[in-house]
Amino acid sequence: MNKPILDINEVPSKTQLITLSLQHMFAMFGSTILVPKLVGLSPAIALLTSGIATIIFLIITQFKVPAYLGSSFAFIAPILIAAGGLNENGMSVNPGNAMIGAMAVGVTYGLVSLIIWKAGYKWLMRLLPPIVVAPVIMVIGLALSGTAVDMAMNVNGEYNFLHFTAALVTLFTAIFFTVYFKNILSAMPILLGLIVGYIYSASVGIVDFTAVKSATMFEMPEFLFPGIHYEFKITSTILLAMVPIVLVTISEHIGHQLVLGRVVNRNYVKDPGLHRSIFADGLGTFVSAFFGGPPKTTYGENIGVLAITRVYSVYVILGAAVFAILFSFLGKVMAIIQTIPTAVLGGISILLFGIIASSGLRMLVENKIDFSKNRNLVISSVILVIGIGGAALKFSESFAIEGMALAAIIGVLLNVILPGREEAADDEDEVNMKKNIA
Repeated sequence: MNKPILDINEVPSKTQLITLSLQHMFAMFGSTILVPKLVGLSPAIALLTSGIATIIFLIITQFKVPAYLGSSFAFIAPILIAAGGLNENGMSVNPGNAMIGAMAVGVTYGLVSLIIWKAGYKWLMRLLPPIVVAPVIMVIGLALSGTAVDMAMNVNGEYNFLHFTAALVTLFTAIFFTVYFKNILSAMPILLGLIVGYIYSASVGIVDFTAVKSATMFEMPEFLFPGIHYEFKITSTILLAMVPIVLVTISEHIGHQLVLGRVVNRNYVKDPGLHRSIFADGLGTFVSAFFGGPPKTTYGENIGVLAITRVYSVYVILGAAVFAILFSFLGKVMAIIQTIPTAVLGGISILLFGIIASSGLRMLVENKIDFSKNRNLVISSVILVIGIGGAALKFSESFAIEGMALAAIIGVLLNVILPGREEAADDEDEVNMKKNIA
């Protein structure tokens, strides 16, 4: 293992703190603002709450875990379902419903962390083996593929060649930086793709700068508080759209913690413990939703930056969180983000959603899942078709389980009831979870 330049609790110089913190902020910037753009929420609030959630995470994990929390892609489809889709202006129809669902997700994280605190985490890994988690991750990516292509090619439902060229420029820029760079630039292909795609779009005249001209330098983000901006009313539809996805995101969280521990040479399963990190993730998501932001998750992009730079200082992560909060109040910057053409978002989404689906496939390969066994074939097949096909179990007009939520639940049930389930040894559980990063 390479010796760190700055270890966990080492304090960087002022110059190092500023430059390295900005580097971490820009690594997560593209992904964090992309999620709210896709689901019709405020990018400024998403950026603000990512900083707040990260600070919460650092405090609860006793400043031992240098992880950054950004917007979770796993909840894109559930948010759209809970919120009733987008209106003609590309904004969420009922964003309050999605926020209620996200708060419920945060509470669920808290309950799981409590159980892990008392009973350990091995039970969770036996409940969610790769044969269940991997196909659900594939569903998360593939179920959104039609949306990505439509955003890239069409304007108001009709094919537009110029917009599609903008999508392709964005897509190939992101691919270029992903494949051909091994330094810090490879950790932020989304941001670089968005920048190049935006510049191209402006050059061909498909960017409307009206909002930028009218924006002030400093603006208050558009908060979305329960009881003020929407009625706080919990329904089964909201809960069933959002909460089941926790089955996947908690597995992702554990995988991130294991891999991050390897990068910085720590055992985060034991200290500060998965119960603390999962609780911190959940509280960050709850607070984010309370302000009007999307659910949060630890970011692989920032783990990549840690591995590349060998700067593990939690003060740098704290600095990135502070910069994210400050940037959310820059009206001109947020206005520019709002003017990003749908085609550019579609181009980057083609790559992102494809990578999500491919990471599920990679998990199956790395865990050497044997598809000559009918049990594995049945579980993965049912999850894929139900999830991608958009199957729904409707009990009434207001009570239904559908799409990837239904697929995840059925996958867990099949894994429990079908014969031939293999009980992994404790050390194998940890090895497998290191591979479970989406």
